[in-house]
Amino acid sequence: MTDPFATPWTGGVLSPRARCVLAPNPGPMTLEGTNTWVLAEPGSRASVVVDPGPADEAHLAAVLAAATEGGRSVAAVLATHRHHDHVEGAVMFARMAEAPVRAADPDVRFGDGVTSLAEGDVIQVDGLEIRVLHTPGHTSDSMTFLLPADRAILTGDMVLGRGPTVVIPPDGVLRDYFASLERFAALAGDAVDTVYPGHGPVLPDAVAAIDYYLTHRRQRLEQVRAAVDAGDVTPRQVVERVYADVDRSLWPAAEWSVKAQLIFLGVPVEDPDAVPPNPYADGR
Repeated sequence: MTDPFATPWTGGVLSPRARCVLAPNPGPMTLEGTNTWVLAEPGSRASVVVDPGPADEAHLAAVLAAATEGGRSVAAVLATHRHHDHVEGAVMFARMAEAPVRAADPDVRFGDGVTSLAEGDVIQVDGLEIRVLHTPGHTSDSMTFLLPADRAILTGDMVLGRGPTVVIPPDGVLRDYFASLERFAALAGDAVDTVYPGHGPVLPDAVAAIDYYLTHRRQRLEQVRAAVDAGDVTPRQVVERVYADVDRSLWPAAEWSVKAQLIFLGVPVEDPDAVPPNPYADGR
């Protein structure tokens, strides 16, 4: 899949009802930063914010300004998943906006009487409709949000705007991730044209995006299988063979992805603790 954006992603207004406020937390795992989404029906009196991002006061103030433009209030804050780069600032923002935080993970939820997020939920806010899908794999609590009026889907970290995502066991499970990608594939081109990802640029061709993701994952899996057949027994050894063309700064994340693939293949992981520190170990 060719990246349709030749310039760095900066966020902005993507449709009459969707705006991305880019968080200032760029990095190898976050690309240009976390995409915080502000959703509101044109002319409505209320908005929804998805993934407030890091606890950065300037960023959260920018999100609040976008969400309350035209005198709107913030009806709810939604989390795609528990990782720190998406929800560290959720409680701070909820207090600023006087809005509840809804999430599948109870540790992320915030507010009196706040309800969870679950498969099949339909969130309606002053004409805006958001359908909730449980799409585990990247994490067990990963949720995606279908925006029917835009024929778009907010994928969190299930599908990124550039490059593959990381599946880190034990919370990340490759078998679940494949099932979630297949579910997305069934929607692409039928109910979904556009991907609003958790990081990186918007993808205007959902069919091409999911084709790339499934093809890439299957190819990597076969490469890992071949590396094991050739005698590689640790994630590091597999990475040195399979990811030789990948920037070495990404090798630690690749070792975790390889571990997930070895588990998927039923291959015992030799010295399973000999992997780099989990980049999400601080709760991200």
